[in-house]
Amino acid sequence: MAARSIGSLTISFGLVSIPVKLYTATEASRQISFNLLHKGCGSRLKQQYVCLKEEVPVPREDIVKGYEFAKEQYVMFTPEELKALEEAGTHSAEITEFVPIEAIDPVYFDKAYYLAPDKGGAKPYALFTQALRESKRCALGRWAARGKQYIVMIRPVEDGLIMQQLLYAAEVRSIKDIEIPKTEVKDAELKLAEQLIEQQASDKFEPGAYTDEVRGRIEAVVQKKVEGQEITLAEAPEGGAQVIDLMEALRASLEKKAPARARAPQAETPTATRKPPKRAQAAEPAARRGAKK
Repeated sequence: MAARSIGSLTISFGLVSIPVKLYTATEASRQISFNLLHKGCGSRLKQQYVCLKEEVPVPREDIVKGYEFAKEQYVMFTPEELKALEEAGTHSAEITEFVPIEAIDPVYFDKAYYLAPDKGGAKPYALFTQALRESKRCALGRWAARGKQYIVMIRPVEDGLIMQQLLYAAEVRSIKDIEIPKTEVKDAELKLAEQLIEQQASDKFEPGAYTDEVRGRIEAVVQKKVEGQEITLAEAPEGGAQVIDLMEALRASLEKKAPARARAPQAETPTATRKPPKRAQAAEPAARRGAKK
């Protein structure tokens, strides 16, 4: 089914204007949600707001919004006052600068939209896309919608343009806010780690190779419930043991990931008879551990 546009806007930089259509690039609504029910009869529950002072339910028409400026002290706002505070939609994304694509840390990425040329915009759209691609830069600008103002990044992809909302600096915590101890890394450890990375390296990201296993599991259980089947809960796996010897863990990981033909010649070496590291022993299935007992 063809995607439906959710709106239109104009990309403008200098005296150039490009009319584009807006399409959502993600589907957060695909998440499975559950309703709150009355355990006794299975009916849906209705949410109520209760006044903490008078301990009575408050109808929707008597509810107003307020801002807490001090402990349990509020100033109230009318819907008209709140509406006046909103940013007016501009229906345009005004470009302010062009920066290298790699200059923007993905931690700033927020919601993404696909952009397609609107009526009369095919030629400038193609030119703008090709210019961004050749320069290896992206466009930064501002876009106002739904009462808010956003920073947006417009970047080229294989078949067109993506407009990515960015978080403001105040919305992103610095990694310097957390404590990370400085630890010495030995050359031998680094070499083994690099070998492990190289064994699992890929030239490109294939998103289709990853599926939401949790969603699939939930859907299967829901369907069984609908069909009246009894659900048996699986036991939670036991936690793994703490890694004591980092070098042993790296070597074991390399041996596990290496192809069988690469491991075969090592079968007669003394290292092949070495006991597996504690982490590997802890990762044995519960059934196998039970059999050993």
